[in-house]
Amino acid sequence: MDPMPEERTAEPLTQYVQRIAGRVRAFDRRHPPLWDLALTGFWLTAALIDYVGGGWESVTRNKDVPDGLLLTLSLGLTIPLLWRRTHPRAALLTMAPMAFANAFTGAVLQAALLQLVLVYNIALRLPLRTLWWTTVLVIAPQFVTVARHPQGSWDEQVVPALMSTALVAVLGMAVRTRRDYTEALEDRARRLETERDQQAQLAAAAERARIAREMHDIIGHNLSVITGLADGGRYAAAKSPDRAAQALDAIATTSRQALTELRRLLDVLREEDRPVADLTPQPALTDLDQLIDGVRKAGLPVSTRVHGTPAITPGRQLTVYRVIQEALTNTLKHAGPGATSHIEMSYDDGGSVTVTVTDTGRGGDTDGTDGRGLPGMRERTALYSGTLEAGPLRGGGWRVRLHLPEETPQ
Repeated sequence: MDPMPEERTAEPLTQYVQRIAGRVRAFDRRHPPLWDLALTGFWLTAALIDYVGGGWESVTRNKDVPDGLLLTLSLGLTIPLLWRRTHPRAALLTMAPMAFANAFTGAVLQAALLQLVLVYNIALRLPLRTLWWTTVLVIAPQFVTVARHPQGSWDEQVVPALMSTALVAVLGMAVRTRRDYTEALEDRARRLETERDQQAQLAAAAERARIAREMHDIIGHNLSVITGLADGGRYAAAKSPDRAAQALDAIATTSRQALTELRRLLDVLREEDRPVADLTPQPALTDLDQLIDGVRKAGLPVSTRVHGTPAITPGRQLTVYRVIQEALTNTLKHAGPGATSHIEMSYDDGGSVTVTVTDTGRGGDTDGTDGRGLPGMRERTALYSGTLEAGPLRGGGWRVRLHLPEETPQ
């Protein structure tokens, strides 16, 4: 069913009025003096027309008021409107003597009603307690008129003026309330937008750190193993071609594994609609043997000892795996020739785990990290409220100790 013609035109008309009002407000914000001059000029012109054309005589109580005084009153009741927004209180106080003179002489110029413009601006911009003396100042001339030039009952003159002043004050307060509410909403929207941007930046930074950590763990370890295998293969090429061929096979296998894990990680970044958990590389404790065999093939003797039965969650298994991987990678890179490594893992029934990785290399000469390894291990450990210690041994070598406490039920 089609809407009625009135319904079709109501909304466009409202939008048109809102658009015009928005343009007027925008012009006023950009050029406030021009708007004040235009408004003051309009009312000044109206007051002078009333004075010159004799319109004031239809409502005056005294037609014998001198022309010079009438001109002065017309100017004094309009020109202060220039400061209606910047200094409304001072403008009203400037008008007050003119309003009392207007009432005392019986001229009763209609320009005195322009005091209501200042009442509106006071209600809009100044503390509300200011309205008490403002009302008294605006209504008092009415009592002077009643006393000096009585005409009819006093309530016929005072009550309409009082109601007009109250109505204008309420209008100013309503506009002020709406303006404050709108500003509060805009401020809240700005703060929410800022908070949203900050959250997005934090999330992006966390994701960059996670990606960098994964790239470091995957590529850094495999490249270290490949480097060790290549060095060993170069020395074996002259004396033992079979050993060199084995080293090349190991290099090819390790490279393919690194490429596979790298592709899986890049798929997570490229395909947002696919579940991240299915694509992100998640090594577990069952993959430690393959990791250690690869390190051994690269030329680093590794011994292991396990106490207890591992019964920890996949996330904690990944942390243990990555810490051991990083520790062995650092040993390959920094320990030097002839170094050995030992891994000791202890599990208890409560779910806590302690892993200690030591080597016999030049631990006292380097921190064993490349700037990302140790921070990455600490970040992984902190996820499970664990502790990580890394440092040189007194007699030479390096030690990394990881402890993950028991998991607390959520």
